[in-house]
Amino acid sequence: MITIDVESYKNIESPLDISRKSEKYITKSGVYTFPEPSLTTIEKNLFYILKNSVEKNFKKKYIMKPSYLSYDEYGTPNLGEILMYVNGVYCVEDFDLTTVVVPLIKALIAINNDNKTSYNKNSNIQVVQW
Repeated sequence: MITIDVESYKNIESPLDISRKSEKYITKSGVYTFPEPSLTTIEKNLFYILKNSVEKNFKKKYIMKPSYLSYDEYGTPNLGEILMYVNGVYCVEDFDLTTVVVPLIKALIAINNDNKTSYNKNSNIQVVQW
């Protein structure tokens, strides 16, 4: 079973973690980050993302489930919000399309490299007791 510890540890240096400036916490067993897509990063690079996207037919199994589409396309559910945003869908209940714009993974990694930070011992990490 994947726990939040395992998932956040996998994402701490993932090239798919769009928000490298997300909150990080240190626990007795390691450093964890809670990634979420940064709208600032996405908005700044929206035209680049759209230029490096493909349009696909929308399958019914993805209705109201952008995280499922994210998992099938990228191997992680964390990019569902990006899929919603680039398709002009701002509420998960409206994620019912005819065609869907899917950004290429290389484009998402490229915009992430512009926003890249890394963990160091002197950063402002908060301590959490789990």
